[in-house]
Amino acid sequence: MLSIVYACAIIGLDGELVEVQVDFNPRATIPAFHIVGLPDSAVKESRERVRAAIKNSGLQFPNKAYVVNLSPADLPKQGPSYDLAIAVGVLASTDQIPLDKLEGTLFVGELSLDGRVGHIRGAMSLAYTAKQNGYHTIVLPTEDAPEASLVAGIRVIPVDTLAQLVEHLYGLQPIAPHISEFVTSPPALDYSRYVDFADIKGQEHVKRALEIAAAGSHNLRLVGAPGVGKSLLARAMPTILPRLSYEESLDVTRIYSVADLLRGEPLVRVRPFRAPHHTISQAGLVGGGSIPKPGEISLSHHGVLFLDEINEFSVKTLEVMRQPLEDKTVTISRANGTLTFPTNFMLVAAHNPCPCGYYGDPFKACSCSPSTIERYQSRLSGPLLDRIDIHLDVPRVDYDKLMGLSRGEPSEAVRQRVERAREIQRQRFKDSPHLRVNADMTASDIPIGCVLTTEAKQLLDVAVRRMQMSARSYHRVLKLSRTIADLDESQNVEMMHVAEAVQYRPKS
Repeated sequence: MLSIVYACAIIGLDGELVEVQVDFNPRATIPAFHIVGLPDSAVKESRERVRAAIKNSGLQFPNKAYVVNLSPADLPKQGPSYDLAIAVGVLASTDQIPLDKLEGTLFVGELSLDGRVGHIRGAMSLAYTAKQNGYHTIVLPTEDAPEASLVAGIRVIPVDTLAQLVEHLYGLQPIAPHISEFVTSPPALDYSRYVDFADIKGQEHVKRALEIAAAGSHNLRLVGAPGVGKSLLARAMPTILPRLSYEESLDVTRIYSVADLLRGEPLVRVRPFRAPHHTISQAGLVGGGSIPKPGEISLSHHGVLFLDEINEFSVKTLEVMRQPLEDKTVTISRANGTLTFPTNFMLVAAHNPCPCGYYGDPFKACSCSPSTIERYQSRLSGPLLDRIDIHLDVPRVDYDKLMGLSRGEPSEAVRQRVERAREIQRQRFKDSPHLRVNADMTASDIPIGCVLTTEAKQLLDVAVRRMQMSARSYHRVLKLSRTIADLDESQNVEMMHVAEAVQYRPKS
């Protein structure tokens, strides 16, 4: 007897339906269990998990011939999430489950040998796929039900065991659909693992630059000797960023769900802050694999990517970030297809001025030769530096400030100003769905969004000629000026806004 059950594969951030066809031959004299349709090792091992789970759930597993076809056959199948669908198909083909109860339902989950249904990754993407393809129900592990229920318009049935699912399908012990517990009012956010601005001594001009970067989502580079506080300042950035909107939370949650990084939380509420080590591979940073998975730049979507000691990263690894920084997406091509991941993140880079760290330091002599310094600084190419809006030297903190008892302005006060500036930008771009913040503006958007006074135009003209700015640098100065004006709640970009923006360009 033939039965057909539907499962789902994760390809990139999206799901693709998989038809699980199970053919049972009761007249076969030689027992067999074959799985075809480009299964990987984990999928091939499903036959042993399914056989044991069915028997240990008190159900029958006739020792005859089974053929399981995972269609489409040219789509690679990975992972154990097909276990539940294969088990349901086997039970349906052996008349142990009513076939009419399977219509309009997706089944995903990993089976233990005792019949328990275990965690799978990408539950939100699976629920989206089910909804988009007209399915009314998805059956998945109880652990993943809170995440899947965030997708409106689909019934989420949480199951703990295979036996429980069979009872549900027969109507003996119906399982109530899981209802999302998400509350639309913003919850209190926990910033305890980050640094508050009030605890950072001195560095007021650097805090000002971080505030501007947060207000317009601008990229930032910090240069200074070891121990001056570059990493400390960067790790304070999440505390001044505005809250994630519900739509942004869903975007980030979907990425973290596919990467299996949700850590028990069904919804990501705090903006991501990723700080990969400089030994990271190119695939680890931008994404990759035989079936590509999101890298650190996608895990930083709507958040911050902090590259500490950026000069120590592989040059090839850094150069692949140029396109994602500009386009806010990264496209990864493989022989079996092309996938696109979102990469709308803020880059915060930090590094020493030279290998020993003391080039230009007024108190400690540099031990590096001129050629060594030049080679070290050239690891950051001109095109990559051109994509960074704010370049800042971080000086040593005065001893008096370091030992002072007074606390600075808290992050909460800074975040309120940042949120006001973001709200101004939302109103400005409300008719442009592709724009959210000033950093998103393209060359065609700048003349409308950045209206300069006559004095501001004159100053910018002088700065462009003297500093020999590229067209990209010119546009980035304009966008940065617009953000500074938004923090001042100024309708037009004034001369003082342009003057401050120009100060953040690299000096050489």
